[in-house]
Amino acid sequence: MRRLTVVQLLPALESGGVERSTLEISQALVEAGHRAIVVSAGGRLLPALQKTGAEHVALDIGRKSLFTFRHLPTLRKLLVRERADIVHARSRLPAWLGLKAVQGIAQAQRPRFVTTMHGLNSPGRYSAVMTYGERVICVSDTVRRYVLQHYPQTDADKLRVIPRGIDTAQFPRAAWPERTLRSEFAKQYPQLAGEAPLLLLPGRGTRLKGHIDALRLLAALRRDGSDARLWLPGAREAGREDYIAEMEAEAAKLGIAEATAFTAATSRIADAYAACDLVLQLSRKPESFGRTVIEALSVGRPVLGWAHGGVGELLAELQPQGAVPPFDEAALLAQANALLTHPPSPLATMPYTLRAMQDATLDLYQELADESERASR
Repeated sequence: MRRLTVVQLLPALESGGVERSTLEISQALVEAGHRAIVVSAGGRLLPALQKTGAEHVALDIGRKSLFTFRHLPTLRKLLVRERADIVHARSRLPAWLGLKAVQGIAQAQRPRFVTTMHGLNSPGRYSAVMTYGERVICVSDTVRRYVLQHYPQTDADKLRVIPRGIDTAQFPRAAWPERTLRSEFAKQYPQLAGEAPLLLLPGRGTRLKGHIDALRLLAALRRDGSDARLWLPGAREAGREDYIAEMEAEAAKLGIAEATAFTAATSRIADAYAACDLVLQLSRKPESFGRTVIEALSVGRPVLGWAHGGVGELLAELQPQGAVPPFDEAALLAQANALLTHPPSPLATMPYTLRAMQDATLDLYQELADESERASR
């Protein structure tokens, strides 16, 4: 296997699933003896990227403006100078620049073009560029079906489903119940004190994450006589003060304010899973994958979620009793009671691992490199 040079394109290195996957693939490339180059505007994850051994080229290719296309000649020169074998675009505007840059390179030097559909973007001409890769990575079967539904002209043979994965060492199986961690978090957030069931819904402070559904579920459980508690790490976010006020008002109206903790995101999310009894994934909008599901199941905690998008797909495969028809509050309450009363047995093994995702992606790069090798003979 010859050494490959792979250039990944994305807007910035701040936070999120796109950025996480970029770092994970950069690390895998370097560990396999390849060269990893990332083009972005930079950001707080830049030191973590450089720690993998990847190279970074600062270019603001994600700003939604026609002026961004002034970077096209610079990007094309970079690809030629560094003899890129693969250009992997992970976001729409960088993909447009990457596609035009690659198309302007002479055939003998032209890198292969790959895209990843990380999300269920609004269909249209702007988003269609994510289907223009010579290979299109879909992060779930949900995404693959979405592509074929909204872009029926896409060649299904070039779609590759490579699910996201986790490092299970970072989400180790925890004994249940985990009273020590529960007590530790309760010292910080008194609303979580006690031994009654603790529900956890991790997620950003946005209405799409279904926080109100979680509040209503807690109120219903408590009306039924449970002293259940709810922790919402990530809900308290700078710039989202109006939303927090709305949620706090709803909790007060439901009579559950003293049993609900709205907090900033925690860096100890694996411990948070371990401390709880039931993890909620109630996104109002279908998600492309649903990392929360596999993180929680890896720790050994049951998950309850709306059965749509990637979350529904994962639950159907890994823990069917946690899947509830979207927005059916009565069914949500019934399944919450069932999962709290009779928790399902933990998974024997987690099929969605980081290593599997990295290996599959590198195999795809090699497949394209081998095709180019054969074509040049």
